[in-house]
Amino acid sequence: MDKLWATWRMAYITGKHKDEGCVFCNACKSTKDEDVLILHRGCHCFIIMNLFPYNNGHVMVIPYRHTSDITTLTDEESLEMMQFVRITTKAMQKCLNPQGFNIGMNVGSTAGAGIADHLHMHIVPRWQGDTNFMPVISETRVISEHIESTYNKLRNALMGELKNA
Repeated sequence: MDKLWATWRMAYITGKHKDEGCVFCNACKSTKDEDVLILHRGCHCFIIMNLFPYNNGHVMVIPYRHTSDITTLTDEESLEMMQFVRITTKAMQKCLNPQGFNIGMNVGSTAGAGIADHLHMHIVPRWQGDTNFMPVISETRVISEHIESTYNKLRNALMGELKNA
């Protein structure tokens, strides 16, 4: 039997990745974006890679303001979130060449939000055949590229799209 090493998953399984407070608010306090996987900071929102992705290239667009209620977003926050979703999707199309996307948010823990206290929009690139038996049989996702490599690709593509926006 072959072995698939996914050592990064142990931090998620054991909960050792969890800091005190909101993980998104904590990421914003970092002075080194690459350490916390922030791809871009805007006026009202930021774009960050998911440290525990559903798929290669999984990112989130998040308002800086800590809120769990979508009805409290300002027009400026809502507009920037959607602009960032559009620009990030365009950047992904250029550098990752996905065949589709899952884009959306889960509002509240009952709706499936893993971090229910701080709204966030997911952008997950998809490819034909990117799902397999691994999550069902062994509760393991196979991510085909190291997160740092994907970060660098996405950041470069995103900077190009932001210049053109």
